[in-house]
Amino acid sequence: MGILSSLYTGVSGLTAQGEALGVIGDNIANANTIGFKASRAEFQDIISKNLKGILGGNQIGRGVKIGAVNPILVQGNVDATEKVTDLAISGDGYYKVKGSDGESFTRDGSFHFDREGYLVTNDNQKVQGFMTDEKGNILNKLADIKFPRALIPAKGSTELKLDLNLDSRVEPTKKFDINDPYSTSHYSTGVEMYDSQGNKHLVQFFFNKTADRKWEYKGLCDGKEVTGGEEGKLAQVVSGKLEFTVDGKLNKQEVTDSSFNFMGGALQNQKIKMNFGDDIEGGGKGLDGTKQYGKGSDLISWHQDGAAAGTITGLSFNDEGVLTAVYSNGQAADLAQIALAKFENPEALFKVGNNRLKESRDSGGPSMGAPGNAGRGKIYAKSLERSTVDLATEFVNMIQNQRGFQANAKTITTTDELLNEIIQLKR
Repeated sequence: MGILSSLYTGVSGLTAQGEALGVIGDNIANANTIGFKASRAEFQDIISKNLKGILGGNQIGRGVKIGAVNPILVQGNVDATEKVTDLAISGDGYYKVKGSDGESFTRDGSFHFDREGYLVTNDNQKVQGFMTDEKGNILNKLADIKFPRALIPAKGSTELKLDLNLDSRVEPTKKFDINDPYSTSHYSTGVEMYDSQGNKHLVQFFFNKTADRKWEYKGLCDGKEVTGGEEGKLAQVVSGKLEFTVDGKLNKQEVTDSSFNFMGGALQNQKIKMNFGDDIEGGGKGLDGTKQYGKGSDLISWHQDGAAAGTITGLSFNDEGVLTAVYSNGQAADLAQIALAKFENPEALFKVGNNRLKESRDSGGPSMGAPGNAGRGKIYAKSLERSTVDLATEFVNMIQNQRGFQANAKTITTTDELLNEIIQLKR
């Protein structure tokens, strides 16, 4: 019976070495698969025959088996590409995707947008991410990443911020005349704003010094754009006063009249805050914004928060995985952020094909979060993670397993010769 035992031992070796060659073949076949992790077959011996029972020792082995096939979870090379939706993970995270077979996870970041605007994998699984609110703040709310194809609404201006220097050296000798504003003002400049329907209007501001450290300003628009205005003439939409300290800081700002009434069905009496800086009477320090120094009057910077209606003209991801849209009206807005999952035992994830894995009992549940947090890894935009298969190593392993297979086959042929000798004894 010992001879037959050696026969089955050789067969177990052939089976195990053949399966190991299958693992190596799978690695070689996936040498160019994006995000693929090479696996390794790990052998275990089969329970041995005891010659002396519980006394220990004196055991005869019964062969070998494949105990486990574990992925080698090392970081693959990250190669730069030119595709906007190519994303690579440097770290331990996984993208979460959702499709007809439920939730799954992948390291393959070769995404694209489908005809409905969803960010999907090559097998049409929808990529999951954190959504943003109307102000572009990222919320802890998982959903399919999608960009809106519809026309984004216009936004009327609610604040005009101007940072100027008004020359303290000018004398308060001019009296403003709306019919001749340029020659009857000490300084003028123009800024843009939007009404409630997204129409752009140019507002010309004229500044007059009325006394030491005191100024008045008038905001005028083309009369044909203002309700009740006359074409060819300027119409006043706002006026106010500015007051400065002896060292040129903004002490006080006041709006004396505001009548932003634009034509074309726009909102009448549009509320627009005039912001010339953090005036001292308003609780500021007078350092940020408009000042009065002994140098030429000039507009340093200005800002307004309105925008016309627009459509998406471009999309891009940054290295935090944030999807940003650029619109035809010059605005930009964050739409979503890629979500990454982390597992306590990622080696136990279950392969389901198409570069996807599913949660198993031994892998533990996914811990979802933003890139760069809790070891989930960093996102690289316009990049892909390559396979971790090293062809040189795989060919060396193949030779070793091939020799192991041949040696086990020799065990079987030798056992066959011995059995033949036993049969010959009868003759």
